[in-house]
Amino acid sequence: MNAKEQLLHYVWKFRLFPPSSLRTVDGLKVEVIDSGIHNSDAGPDFFNAKIKIGEELWAGNVELHRSSDEWVKHGHQNDPAYNSVILHLVERVNAPVINKRGEHVPQCVITVPEDIRRNVDYLLFSQSHIPCKKFITTLPVPMLTSYLDALSAERLERKTNDIFAHLVRYGHSWDEVFYVLLARNFGFGLNADEFEKLALSLPYNYILRHNDDLFQIEALMFGQAAMLEEEGLNDTYYIRLQKEYAFLKAKYGLKNREGLFFKSMRTRPRSFPQVRVAQLAALLQQSGRLFSLILEKEELPQLITLFQITPSEYWKTHYSFGKTSPKTDKRPGKDSLDVLLINTVAPVLFAYGKKTGTEKYCNRAIRLLESIKPERNSIIHEFAEAGITPRHAFDSQALIQLRKEYCDTRKCLYCRIGHKLLSSPRIGK
Repeated sequence: MNAKEQLLHYVWKFRLFPPSSLRTVDGLKVEVIDSGIHNSDAGPDFFNAKIKIGEELWAGNVELHRSSDEWVKHGHQNDPAYNSVILHLVERVNAPVINKRGEHVPQCVITVPEDIRRNVDYLLFSQSHIPCKKFITTLPVPMLTSYLDALSAERLERKTNDIFAHLVRYGHSWDEVFYVLLARNFGFGLNADEFEKLALSLPYNYILRHNDDLFQIEALMFGQAAMLEEEGLNDTYYIRLQKEYAFLKAKYGLKNREGLFFKSMRTRPRSFPQVRVAQLAALLQQSGRLFSLILEKEELPQLITLFQITPSEYWKTHYSFGKTSPKTDKRPGKDSLDVLLINTVAPVLFAYGKKTGTEKYCNRAIRLLESIKPERNSIIHEFAEAGITPRHAFDSQALIQLRKEYCDTRKCLYCRIGHKLLSSPRIGK
């Protein structure tokens, strides 16, 4: 459906047309008692509408097009699902409309008020990443706060559905799902796909079998990440890893992923993928069944302590293999810990609560997000420029949801902010 047809749906759904303007092509007055239920699937656009045409009351479905001939173009004349259409709404009447039973369907021109059309054009064709950037702060604060809460919940629900799909894939193992999501988020956006591929190539139960030996877990993870394939590197630790991985690879019949390409351009040394793999290996080794521990930790400081791991001794003086660096403990920084808690721990806690019907885990996930400072990224920065400053991660997740699901896709007609601004005389001029 294109934007102009979406606009017709919007005007009909919220009855924004001039009431007296509705008349059939035969001149009968149309009175809308109930515009019906908007249908986003196949079939007529609105179900169960109630409309008075002339002196007769009708109950049934409504279909909207930009012009009458689209009825035939879409094949509705041969589809029995459209026999229940009681009114065909169009911007332009240019052909009769007949259903599969051979009956003429009443047609009516729907008028889009000029101010709404102008405002929609402004929002849909804005050059800004946030179409309403200049006007968003003109809206009431309680309305914005309420919508941010709804968007945060919407984002958690979307992530929950993704996690449920993972559960099916991994035989309903929460340990395995948490491990894959954790690995992906250790890629911190830039290398997220590569870290997920690494986890998918290395079953979690293999790691558990070696959780008393960090070196063996490092060998498994660096090997599966295709980071042990360089020949002639004069580094004792690296050579030992190669030998250990060769043994473990043969033992488990592992196949490392081809085509893995970890990026390190324009990243700080402490964010190099080798350091991240070492951090992840240390976390998995030190924590054992990590997801079980997550369920036990109720407060943010406890979770932070759980994730504040130090990689093995080698990595205190290295950012990559074979190159020494000044000694540091290479722990994940505060911002990195926040990202892991926001994108891994909170969603899985929420999904677990939903799946098991245990509300306390859902509430804990929300409290966790409300305890973490807002994320810092280009999306949050642009909303800050527009005058919207998140209070915590629960709010910043809402802004990310708003930008990705509504602004980027120009779904202003389905956004509460866009809906409110459409009737404003201040935009679109």
